Amino acid sequence: MKILRLVAAACALAAATLPLSAQQWPDKPIRIVTGFPPGPLDVFGRPVAIKLQEVFGQTVIFENRPGANGAIAAEQVSKSAPDGYTLFIGTSGTHVTAVHLTPGLRYDPVKDFKPVIAAVEPVTVMVVNPKLPVNSVQEFIAYAKANPGKISYASTGVGSVFHLVGELFKQTTGVDMVHVPYRGGEAAMNDLVAGHVPVTFTSATTAGGHIASGGARVLAVLEPERFERMPNVPSMTEIVPAFRKPSTWMGYFAPPGTPDAVVMQLNAEIGKALNEPAFKARLAEGGYAVLGGPPQKLHDLMVDGIERFGKIIRDAGIKPEGK
Repeated sequence: MKILRLVAAACALAAATLPLSAQQWPDKPIRIVTGFPPGPLDVFGRPVAIKLQEVFGQTVIFENRPGANGAIAAEQVSKSAPDGYTLFIGTSGTHVTAVHLTPGLRYDPVKDFKPVIAAVEPVTVMVVNPKLPVNSVQEFIAYAKANPGKISYASTGVGSVFHLVGELFKQTTGVDMVHVPYRGGEAAMNDLVAGHVPVTFTSATTAGGHIASGGARVLAVLEPERFERMPNVPSMTEIVPAFRKPSTWMGYFAPPGTPDAVVMQLNAEIGKALNEPAFKARLAEGGYAVLGGPPQKLHDLMVDGIERFGKIIRDAGIKPEGK
């Protein structure tokens, strides 16, 4: 009997030291956290959570923890147990521009997270008020250069992605425009439609209804490639080769130290969910392009964004609000 007890104890110890994937992960609920109130992240995040729940046979909780532009929730998840049961949906805001524009950031986006998968990228566009006498980016550049300092562009706030791409447009075309920050994309679009500002850089989702109704005219997609839902709209890079917008991705992260086997299992299942044809079509209709790919792709997008958005910020002399 003593020998049997020793054998049983040895087996229990061996099981405890097996990789997490070998212990039938997951065997309890998984929590997916975002640092923002219900909005763009929920559009893909909640359906993916439902799919994971079906695949894994465990409850998957989707939790919104807004605060400090996502930084509070990001820090909390970075310090969670590295067991595959807590994930974070980060953005190019929480993991890229925050590095340059959030004083005292209490996490390192590269060192304190383990990338799982790049999920989606909201398609962004340059739109103008239809009364502006331009029908293309080339005509806009000529018009702006003929009226230096007289053109204003709207964004969703100082340091926002749309502020930064506006500055990138200025830096790569040599036009002189005045930045007008708003609190949110809808406010900026409403003022553009009303004629208070002539141009804005915004998401295709925000601009879509106004473009369809004739309240705004789209000149270009800001991503390097054309968007399948707007095949006749050129990408900005086609027109201005130096304009290379860093990716404004949304993606899944785990705490550092999460086992590779678990990360790869999550990568595979989230990737399948995002690329399910009907769901992918719904995302495209809503203005999202699916990214996917291995964890390294998300890491590379993050590091590239930190470098290139950082240069835009430094060259434009942008400081955090209140600084």
